[in-house]
Amino acid sequence: MQTRELGTSGIAVSIVGIGGNNFGGRTDLVTTARIIDTALELGVDFIDTADMYGGHFGASEEVLGEVLQGRRNKFVLGTKFGLNPGTRNLRPVLADPAYVVSAFEASLRRLKTDTIDLYQLHFPSETVPILDTLDALDKLVRAGKVRAIGCSNLSAAQLAEAAGVADANDLAPFVTNQCEYSLIWREPEADILPAMARLGISFLPYFPLASGLLSGKYQRGAPPPPNSRGAKMPALMSKYETPENLDLIDRLTTFAAERGHTLLDLAIAWLLADPRIASVIAGVSNGEQLTANVAAGGWQLSAQDRASLNTLLEPA
Repeated sequence: MQTRELGTSGIAVSIVGIGGNNFGGRTDLVTTARIIDTALELGVDFIDTADMYGGHFGASEEVLGEVLQGRRNKFVLGTKFGLNPGTRNLRPVLADPAYVVSAFEASLRRLKTDTIDLYQLHFPSETVPILDTLDALDKLVRAGKVRAIGCSNLSAAQLAEAAGVADANDLAPFVTNQCEYSLIWREPEADILPAMARLGISFLPYFPLASGLLSGKYQRGAPPPPNSRGAKMPALMSKYETPENLDLIDRLTTFAAERGHTLLDLAIAWLLADPRIASVIAGVSNGEQLTANVAAGGWQLSAQDRASLNTLLEPA
């Protein structure tokens, strides 16, 4: 398994990671333990979760706390904070110093660990100055409780502001930023990815398979598979299932098949062809899905393949 560094942190992670959004919800304790077993077998050592993930607030962290007992040191563990524990609403984002500390301590208890490798602000706050949040996070780093800090869903301007504030005040900087990015959702290319490259921040794409649309399990004109995200969250899938995207997926599927690969292989290999991306952290609900993701990460697109793919991705 290849590894890449998380920004300037010195922390190396497997190029294929695990998103913990299913743990404690769609994926129970026994199944999660099997996924972690598979991860160890395959050399996957990066797990990213959040305090809001799972069937109830904190559920994903609670399950991970159980299944990582005795093997916590085998993994780089990331989690996120900022959403209201009572409502899990996106607004307002809770990022004041007192909340940062209380949320962190709660995550430690649920995860049954004494350190978190990557502690991340889940969404930018509209009310709390970034200096206040960074100062609280810096104290956790200096105390040895957090190895590095990251963020999620920050714009290019917000990333630049945070980097400037950290530098001016000798605070730990964000070393990662998570944003949605996939073959059919490429908005970060305009300014977020270039800004992150300038700032030395690694990119962690979420929804790399567009909520499953790039997994190959959805067929045009057919209902989504039972128990899939598409079946349970049709409004989310409607964002992706446009005629233009479905036509593009047909072309991408053919492109991959001509090279002996699947659409899922292509979705992950394309992301990893960009060195700015540290790891692809797709959520999984069983070991077989993780195995497929790892196999996809082994496909290194040739320069010719990348050029052909860029042409294919250009708007008609």
